[in-house]
Amino acid sequence: MCFHSRQSKNARALEKRFRANIEQPELFEPSGHYNGFAFPQTPVVAHDHPGLIRHFHWGLIPFWAKDEGIRQYTLNAKIETLHKKPSFRQAVKNRCLVIADGFYEWQWLDPKGRQKQKHLVGLPGDELFAFAGLWSEWASPATGEVVHSYSIVTTEANELMSRIHNSKKRMPVILTRDNEQDWLEGADVADFAGVDVALQAEPL
Repeated sequence: MCFHSRQSKNARALEKRFRANIEQPELFEPSGHYNGFAFPQTPVVAHDHPGLIRHFHWGLIPFWAKDEGIRQYTLNAKIETLHKKPSFRQAVKNRCLVIADGFYEWQWLDPKGRQKQKHLVGLPGDELFAFAGLWSEWASPATGEVVHSYSIVTTEANELMSRIHNSKKRMPVILTRDNEQDWLEGADVADFAGVDVALQAEPL
């Protein structure tokens, strides 16, 4: 799973790394800790405008939703069931790169998780990267406000994350520089299941 992330780099670093311009600089604010359950706006690159870094809300709201309540259940999307779940199957072709430089996970130190160890996980050298994401455009029936939102796609944990996320043994799909474009252009989701990248974890 992935409910807590980090994007602490400045705007220039993001624009250089993703070769895109920040659409609304006034919304850009680096954060040492995004809590998904606060449904923050975080920087993403969506497939329809790959030259822009935009700010979408974490927690996907399907276009057919009556209200925002569903987003607490759509922070993550299991790659194995994307085509089956009503919340995601209409958004499978709506791909995005969710920009980050780390995420947080808690290791259970006892069988019931009463004691936990927090870890910061990221790439060596604290480099920027992208989670595989799906996005949606939703118009509020009550106000007409248009909201862009996303979900982070998850897969089975690799060896490192199996030790850290030892309760669920899941992890976000972390794209590589080589396959980010493939994801945006709609490559088969199965190609990204189990994709392994070199990660490092720091106990906090």
